[in-house]
Amino acid sequence: MNRRNFLKSLAVAWAAGSQVSELGAADSAATKTGLKLPQRPLGRTGVEVSALALGGVIGMQLPPSPAHDPVAIADTALDLGITYFDTSPDYNAGQSETNYGQVLARRRKEVFLATKTNDRTYDGTLRSVEQSLKRLRTDRLDLLQIHAVSADEDLVAWGKPGGVLAGLHKLRDQKVTRFIGLTGHDSAGKLRQAIEMFEFDTLLTTLNPVSRRQPFREELLPAANRKEMGVIAMKVMGGGNGCLAAGNPLQKVLRSYHDQTAHQVNAPLLLRYTLGLPVSVAVVGVASGEQLKANIAAVRATKPMTLTERHKLELLLA
Repeated sequence: MNRRNFLKSLAVAWAAGSQVSELGAADSAATKTGLKLPQRPLGRTGVEVSALALGGVIGMQLPPSPAHDPVAIADTALDLGITYFDTSPDYNAGQSETNYGQVLARRRKEVFLATKTNDRTYDGTLRSVEQSLKRLRTDRLDLLQIHAVSADEDLVAWGKPGGVLAGLHKLRDQKVTRFIGLTGHDSAGKLRQAIEMFEFDTLLTTLNPVSRRQPFREELLPAANRKEMGVIAMKVMGGGNGCLAAGNPLQKVLRSYHDQTAHQVNAPLLLRYTLGLPVSVAVVGVASGEQLKANIAAVRATKPMTLTERHKLELLLA
């Protein structure tokens, strides 16, 4: 598939799922008509995934309690059409993977499963994945990603015999994972350098309207599209507990992780923005089943933004 056809297929997949325009009407309309969550091609992999993924942070990294049931959230996500589960051993010391494992033990065939490794060595990567598989209660992954690429990353070391890429390639050869990718929100330039130096199937990175993310939108995203990678968007709502979304608390934490600005907007607007870009899937974490259902309703219902609408939102959140 060439780049033009790949981008066209993303647009067609979105349009097929965009049949109503108001969030308030979306859930009832979907219930009555059986409207499905839109599916999109994951780059050149030949796989299609739901346009919305369940993120492994927020509610999915918390341990089960009488007041919180992460297993129920994941089951509900599958029941309502989400096929992509995102997690990492880094999320609450493996608790996110453990929570997902409760569902995967019963419903593995329904899930496109993505996890990560923080290690940069061959041996460390193999150990990390072995532990992840145990927590996830499965013997295979769909996507394994180098996690949290930083601005000072030694990319040359990745490609050495004892480096992380040798571990990823071995796991792919052994069919422990189908695809390999990388993630990051620290440096658009370093991520672009990495995808131009090495071959990856996917890129998970930050794509929202905030001005500090402009290099990710305008430099990194086109580079990934040219290589027909599956682009997975994160920090759609500003990261953390969604500090860009109206009604969510602002975050008194490192700015490098959160993208809060002086303004907040409705969550469906942020989903519209990101899914209007040439991406395959948006990863969004939720604190409850109610938030999950609202996000699913928004993705079912809304149409991608016009260029003018996108620019207005970028200016508001500059």
